[in-house]
Amino acid sequence: MADGSLYAWWCCALGWALALVAADGFLVDITYVESAVAKGAVCLDGSAPAYHLARGSGSGENSWLVHFEGGGWCNNVTTCLQRKRTRLGSSKEMATQIAFSGILSDTPDDNPDFYNWNKVKVRYCDGSSFTGDVEEVDPATKLHYRGARIWQAVMDDLLAKGMDKAENALISGCSAGGLTSILHCDRFHDLLPPAARVKCLSDAGFFINEKDVAGVGYIAAFFNDVVTTHGSAKNLPPSCTSTLPPGTCFFPQNEVKQIQTPLFILNAAYDSWQVRNILVPGVADPHGKWHSCKHDIDQCSASQLRDSGVIF
Repeated sequence: MADGSLYAWWCCALGWALALVAADGFLVDITYVESAVAKGAVCLDGSAPAYHLARGSGSGENSWLVHFEGGGWCNNVTTCLQRKRTRLGSSKEMATQIAFSGILSDTPDDNPDFYNWNKVKVRYCDGSSFTGDVEEVDPATKLHYRGARIWQAVMDDLLAKGMDKAENALISGCSAGGLTSILHCDRFHDLLPPAARVKCLSDAGFFINEKDVAGVGYIAAFFNDVVTTHGSAKNLPPSCTSTLPPGTCFFPQNEVKQIQTPLFILNAAYDSWQVRNILVPGVADPHGKWHSCKHDIDQCSASQLRDSGVIF
């Protein structure tokens, strides 16, 4: 799903796209988790994982907000090789500073609940929503499928920097990062002190398992390929994989009922990315009959609205 890699760049309702606009936030340096490399916890290209940390203060000194970057997924060697050469597959391509804004802002007027918390943005460079773990590395492609190891390495680094004393903690994410916050919600909770108040937030990360307008389960096949390529099955919640095929456990509808930690879901009723890439992916519309409709609902005919399930 080539379009999937673009998702987090524009979709999120909380304005994460402003993160590169210095005028709208304060700049935070990148931290490379170099110690993770020896553990094999690396980006697609083998480079060290990374995050940005703004320290909390005052009443927020022992409170943590950990936000996971989004950016779609890669589902096979071809798409993962494409990502490998970008910031979504290599920390070598990431900006060394980004601006924290929105829920990561340090301004009380803009962010009254979290402005003085420890705030972290975890960079996304594995293409599997931090679930992959394949030991073998093909010498021809040199691709590393190690998302789950990255997640653990970053968590270990943050715990060593004070998150092990957290009194309050929120894991959040957008798009593929929003899916990360669902898939890792309880696991994140389990890392923290028993008395800590822990919650999870998924922004635009609730992807639907629906057939496209051609009657094909395109997104189901895509997610199955992601799970297979990255060896993700063993890192998905066993409450799901014990009863369903692993690929279907990428769909939040099969996860949320088993999650024990409080989970907040923020999703548009009509998610434009999902309309374009799940209901009407390019392969389902080879002649472009849906092109105008999927980009502007006002251009849809009554029959198209019925066929896409937008109206019932």
